[in-house]
Amino acid sequence: MSKIRVAVLYGGRSGEHEVSLRSAESIMAAMDRDRYEILPILIDKSGRWLRIDDDGRHRPGAILPEPGANPGIDVVFPALHGTFGEDGTVQGLLELADLAYVGAGVLGSAVSMDKEVMKRLLNERGLPVVEYMVLRRGRFRAEDVCGKLPFPVFVKPANLGSSVGVSKARTCEELMAALESAAQFDRKILIERGIEGREFECSVLGNEDPIAAVPCEILASRDFYDYEDKYLLEQARTVVPADLTAEQTREVQRLAVECYRACECEGMARVDFLMEASTGKFFINEPNTIPGFTSISMYPKMWEASGVPYSELIDRLIELALERHRDRRANRYFR
Repeated sequence: MSKIRVAVLYGGRSGEHEVSLRSAESIMAAMDRDRYEILPILIDKSGRWLRIDDDGRHRPGAILPEPGANPGIDVVFPALHGTFGEDGTVQGLLELADLAYVGAGVLGSAVSMDKEVMKRLLNERGLPVVEYMVLRRGRFRAEDVCGKLPFPVFVKPANLGSSVGVSKARTCEELMAALESAAQFDRKILIERGIEGREFECSVLGNEDPIAAVPCEILASRDFYDYEDKYLLEQARTVVPADLTAEQTREVQRLAVECYRACECEGMARVDFLMEASTGKFFINEPNTIPGFTSISMYPKMWEASGVPYSELIDRLIELALERHRDRRANRYFR
């Protein structure tokens, strides 16, 4: 039986380039070499696509074929995080090339990446999100933003992940500084009411019939679970399965699957939650359509705790990608 040729796509032009490198390393290390032939493809910070040869050397050149042609790739596994990887752009390119790929499609990727659009969709489905307001870069004044939401507030670029550019503000002065910081990463910025409480995550897997893993709790070592706490300090702790009642666990899993469906996710996503201490209410923070796959990432850890080992999870994701590709090929595009 011939091996499945998997192109692992990683790096990228986003602020999460280094995280992507670590995710790809873990993914490739976990793949069964008897079952898969791995083709590493690095996108460097300037946007060049480079094939990585067996000796580790970079070889520039065309990666994708003309639509309908066979490039010798059975499926692409994008390990790209953030802008130009998780936002539907690469997914659109892979659709044009008629290649199967792991994870959400163009629509699901785009709406999940844009925190404002995502919140609008969840509101439309009656799913719980915290109060927020949206601003555009260069169009915010203190008198227009201070006091609109109670402090503390969180300020976020609308289209980024891994908590890059996210700040917590307790005063008007801190809020204005946080807006300037977030504006470096996106032209659209969110201000959200701060939730005092606990942070949870829940992994979801599947296409038309998604399922949720047991959730985990994040115990940040800092004021909130920021980029440094996630990837650099290695002091944050995680509890998996989360210390929740059976009823609370079912509610997190239900909300995770409903969020997944509302945002048109496919393949995989990690849905992040906040639980307000004063009310015990869960709020959906955001879905992540290409969650981290590093050695400390929670998406695979939650599935391991649910009885799906890392290597089997990779197998399932590739199977889901091939299944969806076969299904889409049944579509007619001409009369």
